[in-house]
Amino acid sequence: MKYGYNYKVDLPEDVTTILDQDFWVVENIGAEMLSTLNEPIKFSASTWIFVKRGECNADINLINHEISAPALVTVENSQILQPKYISQDFQASILVMSKRFRDNLFLFMSNMPIYATISRHPVAKIIPDTLPEVDSFFAESKKIIADNENSYRSQAFLFTLTAFIFKTAYKWFESYKEEVMTNQGRMSDQFLILAQQNFKQQRFLDFYAQKLGVTPKHLSRTLKSQTGFTAVEWIERFVILEAKVLLKSSNLNIQQISDELNFPSQSFFGKYFKKITGMSPKEFRNS
Repeated sequence: MKYGYNYKVDLPEDVTTILDQDFWVVENIGAEMLSTLNEPIKFSASTWIFVKRGECNADINLINHEISAPALVTVENSQILQPKYISQDFQASILVMSKRFRDNLFLFMSNMPIYATISRHPVAKIIPDTLPEVDSFFAESKKIIADNENSYRSQAFLFTLTAFIFKTAYKWFESYKEEVMTNQGRMSDQFLILAQQNFKQQRFLDFYAQKLGVTPKHLSRTLKSQTGFTAVEWIERFVILEAKVLLKSSNLNIQQISDELNFPSQSFFGKYFKKITGMSPKEFRNS
């Protein structure tokens, strides 16, 4: 049975259609339902796939993964998934998060080591003993989604998901702890913390490279290999997400937001925002 919570559009009838909604969950997805997924799929929403039974082979952003149950597969917005093989006994539950919801999760967790670890590992083995906790998470999620009288469902689900990550899902990434302590992993985590603390004032790579004692080229190459985004792309993500929050959740006018983010002018801010998002700050605020 499928449950969902959205603002403007109906829920998709099948998993091949991922729309820009807050979140929705689907349980008991089997091989028959996925049999038509033969071509590469570009995701427009962040998706967590809990593989409970069977096995499959798939490319995620051109990197091949052998996946066997129980496992968690994470596919981020704009990433490309291409299934190669799905066993007949395959069964999974799926959580889909809209860009808006994923941005809120990103802002909440981006300075924590577990976020960087999850970002680097789109496939992680689920500890079998924690499967009942996965079922409990989905049961609680469905209760939140079904509570039509609660105008804070999105917030309730955000904290339910983060609690699940900190109580259960983190265990699936414990084996990667040593990797985080490598020089490259440590540099990536330090950069993400620095970027979150300084992105309003510092948008040039030289500042961060100097702080970390490396060349800008080395820093950007390391971030790309560790997280899938260059250092400049990470800075842009922080800036744009903060701008979106201010545009949607504050009474500041666009000039004041431009000042808050330390742009030299409102015009410069508008061009920067539109280059990355495809719309002007005013268009985004009114969307």
